[in-house]
Amino acid sequence: MLHHLDENGIMAVVLPHGVLFRGGAEGHIRQYLIKERNWLDAVIGLPANIFYGTSIPTCILVLKKCRESPEDVLFIDASAYFEKAKNQNYLRDEDVDKIIATYRQRVEEDKYSYRAPLAQIAENEFNLNIPRYVDTFEDEEEIDLAAVAAKLRQCDRDMVETDRLIRGFCEELGIDAPL
Repeated sequence: MLHHLDENGIMAVVLPHGVLFRGGAEGHIRQYLIKERNWLDAVIGLPANIFYGTSIPTCILVLKKCRESPEDVLFIDASAYFEKAKNQNYLRDEDVDKIIATYRQRVEEDKYSYRAPLAQIAENEFNLNIPRYVDTFEDEEEIDLAAVAAKLRQCDRDMVETDRLIRGFCEELGIDAPL
């Protein structure tokens, strides 16, 4: 666990994603930090394999005693913003700048960040799993079934022609054509 406490009483803690949703003691701690103290300011999801020696995805929990936005928690899913390297991924300067700007301005951006009202977090039983709040789902491209059917019909016609050619070659060679 990595953490930093600055002169303004802001603490950032780097943890594995499991702390966001596991039950038991971790669930009680999340509820205490959010419901009883209202110290959780932001949850920032980072890419997997970003820290040396661990390939698991991690997150940053930003805790503040005197929050400017006490009615919500900012969720940032930065897991897709990184540069892939041989043995380890890393955040580029522009990735870090985007995280910082989003946090400071508390901006909501589709598929990247969301300000979750405390009531919504309570409804989710203080589960902070980032996909509950930041929807990164991409719609699949629609399949044109008529075009696929037309291609299949063309393939069937091509196969008939290919079979005819093969039978002709086999006749010329005096061998039986394959079935």
